[in-house]
Amino acid sequence: MTDQGNDEIRQAVREHYGRVAVEGSGCGCGTGCCGASPTTSLALGYTSSDLEAAPEGANLGLGCGNPQAIAALRPGEDVLDLGSGGGFDCFLAAKQVGPEGRVIGVDMTPEMVARARANAKQLDAQNVEFRLGEIEHLPVADASVDVVLSNCVVNLSPDKPAVLREVFRVLRPGGRIALSDVVATAPLPCEIGEGVAAYMGCVAGAALVDDLRGWLDAAGFVETSVRVDEASRAMIGEWLPGTGAERFVASASIKGVKPNRAPRA
Repeated sequence: MTDQGNDEIRQAVREHYGRVAVEGSGCGCGTGCCGASPTTSLALGYTSSDLEAAPEGANLGLGCGNPQAIAALRPGEDVLDLGSGGGFDCFLAAKQVGPEGRVIGVDMTPEMVARARANAKQLDAQNVEFRLGEIEHLPVADASVDVVLSNCVVNLSPDKPAVLREVFRVLRPGGRIALSDVVATAPLPCEIGEGVAAYMGCVAGAALVDDLRGWLDAAGFVETSVRVDEASRAMIGEWLPGTGAERFVASASIKGVKPNRAPRA
C-alpha cells in the first residue's frame, strides 16, 4: 500500500474513533470492535471488579480480548498501552503495578487522549499518563518500559511491521508484549477485506497468523506465540452480521519477549 493510502486509512480511523470518544460508544452500526456492554466485557475475560474499578466512560467497548489476562503484570513495572482509548486497560494496569510502577497510554486521536486524561483526573491516577501519537512512531524513549499491552489496535495499523519494530525499540531487554487482536486465519475475500469501513470493524486490517509470526520474528522477539480463540468467531459475527467475516477472522492472544542480549551478527 502507498504512503498516501496508509495516510488515508489513518485519517479515517482517527476521525471514526474521535467520534466514538465524543459520543461515548464503541458500537456504531456494526462499524467498531464492540464489547461495550457489561455482558460482552465479561465474556472477553474482564471481571465485575474490573468494570467497577474504572470510571464511567473509560470502557468504550473497543476491545476484542483482555490483554491483562496474559500480561502477568507485577508491582513496580512500567507499562505501555497502544491505542489506549478512554484509558480502561491503563487504569486496570495501574492497579496491578502499584504506585512504584507507571502506565503510559498512547492514542493518535486527540479526543480520546482528552477523554482519558479527564478519566485519570477523576480517579486521581497519579501513575498514569496519556500521550498523543501514532503507534508506528511511538512518543516513548528507547528501552523504557517492561510490558506493552494492546487491545484490538494493531490490526488498525496499515504498517504492522513498523508497529512491532517500535514496540521492540521501547521495551527494555527482557520486556514482553501481551496483545489481544483480531487475526486472519484464512485470506479475506475481496468483498470483506476491501474498504476503509471494514477497518473500523477490525476486519480488513487483520493480518494472517503466519505473517504476524514472521513480523514478530523479524522485529527480534523470541518466545512468541499467537493463540487463536475459536470461540471469538461468534462475537465477530455479531459485530458484522451477515458478512461471513467470522469464517476468516478471530480474536487472538499474542505474546513475545525482547531478548536480554542482542543476537550475534
